[in-house]
Parts: sequence; C-alpha cells; structure tokens
Amino acid sequence: MRITLIAVGRLRAGPEADLVRDYFARFDKAGRPFGLGPAKIVEIDDRSGGGPESEAALITAALPKGAAMIALDERGRGMTSPDFATLLQNRADGGLRDLALVIGGADGLAPDLRDRADHLLSFGTMVWPHMLARVMLAEQLYRAATILAGSPYHRA
Repeated sequence: MRITLIAVGRLRAGPEADLVRDYFARFDKAGRPFGLGPAKIVEIDDRSGGGPESEAALITAALPKGAAMIALDERGRGMTSPDFATLLQNRADGGLRDLALVIGGADGLAPDLRDRADHLLSFGTMVWPHMLARVMLAEQLYRAATILAGSPYHRA
C-alpha cells in the first residue's frame, strides 16, 4: 500500500526535512514485507491565500485515485502506536492500494474535506507546528512497520 503524505506548506531544507526523509526511507525498508510503502510527500502551496477551502481543492487534486484518506485534525481520535500499525496493516490486507495522510494548513482543514476523511487522527490536545507534525507522522509510519515486524524499536 503506497502512502502519500499531503501537507499544506513547504518544508525548507533543515533538520525537519532531514528527519522526514530518514523516517520515510526507514519505513520503506521496514514496511515492504508487510505490503506497506513506499511513502512520499506532496506539498501543497496555496499561493492564493484562500484558506482552508482553497487548500481543500488543492489537497483533493493531489489525492491518489481511489486512496483512502486519514486526516490529522484536533477533533480526531488519538491512537496508540500499535493501534495505528493495526490500522495500516488492515488497510493493506484489505487490498487498499493507496492511503493519503493529510495535514492541513494553519487554519486546519475545511469542514467538507474533513467530513470526507475515512479517519480523523489526533496527536493529542496540544497544538503542534505543522512541520513537526510531518516528522511525527513519518516517525509513526516507521514505528508502525517495526511494530508489525516485532522489532524492539517500539518499547511499550
């Protein structure tokens, strides 16, 4: 199952971009035996400044055809890392070819886009910078693959 991380905004060169690349590379290697990966990032740049509704149109255009969508949203459900791993594995085992993970802009996701998501995921009640949310999501993908592999990386 291919993973596309669709995020509003551009990640400049630096430690966050390096971490996302590193975790994606690790995920691609660790997830392969489980039908997970590769992972890639698609950055959405809303030059019109139209806010969540304008961003939603760009996000929708970037969604792979037939992809299920997991949107990061404060209204979403918190999950344990093992639960996230199970969610990914169940989707892959169910024959899903593409999964899109969506991170909205500074004002969040448009309600219509949020309502179309197959799952809303929250990283907790604290607000996280969008650039760090990318790193955290990339790390959770890698962690999910290591959980499925029985690796000691995840120490619950």
